Amino acid sequence: MKISVITATYNAEKTIEDTLKSVRAQSYTDREHIVIDGASKDASLAIVERYAPYLAHVVSEPDHGVYDAMNKGIALASGEVVAFLNADDIYANDGVLARVAAAFESDVLDAVYADATFVSPEEPGRVVRRYSSARFHSDRIAWGWMPAHPSLFVRQSLFGRFGLFNPSYRIAGDFEWIARVFSQPGIRVRYLPEVLVRMRTGGISTGGWRNTLLLNREVLRACRANGLRSNYLKILSKYPIKLLEFGRG
Repeated sequence: MKISVITATYNAEKTIEDTLKSVRAQSYTDREHIVIDGASKDASLAIVERYAPYLAHVVSEPDHGVYDAMNKGIALASGEVVAFLNADDIYANDGVLARVAAAFESDVLDAVYADATFVSPEEPGRVVRRYSSARFHSDRIAWGWMPAHPSLFVRQSLFGRFGLFNPSYRIAGDFEWIARVFSQPGIRVRYLPEVLVRMRTGGISTGGWRNTLLLNREVLRACRANGLRSNYLKILSKYPIKLLEFGRG
């Protein structure tokens, strides 16, 4: 079972090498790594090109945002399973892809997901929050719950059945896709109660109160677009629970 890992990057010269090393270090060999660069103006592409022998595809051209970049990666992916590892994220250990492949091979599944930790950008070894995906369930999508996206591995065939990411979303395009797909009957998933990804804070979804406001507006829009009855009270109700995640390792 081949796993395609897609990394969308733009001006990530400070972190992209850690991401590239993380995928290269995986013990699971039936994999491919695809990098979609949005015509970075820093040294990102030069760093990526040093790893070209370990990459299946490298594309560098202007795009219409991160979800457009992810869609380009999906179009190039040849794996049965697809995952997205951001340019400031790393896998928690070198056995992540092997663990995920074993889960898919042990059962008939459409998706596997797990937890992630947020770490300090300055001190990547210091965990500031554990994102628990255990609370996600299809009947909680209208409340804004979703798995940690970099810890989500999905069958390539789901994109053929339900479509790609909607690039008109700036922050919540991954949530919209999850709302569109996981609200359908018969989607077979498994949650792994472990950390698979370490994510640096400061990304677009954790970049301050303005991004939080935009995120919640887009989450509500995504729910309504997919026939899920939601409102701001529902969406905001998850935040007290999320506060409990801070300080957990």
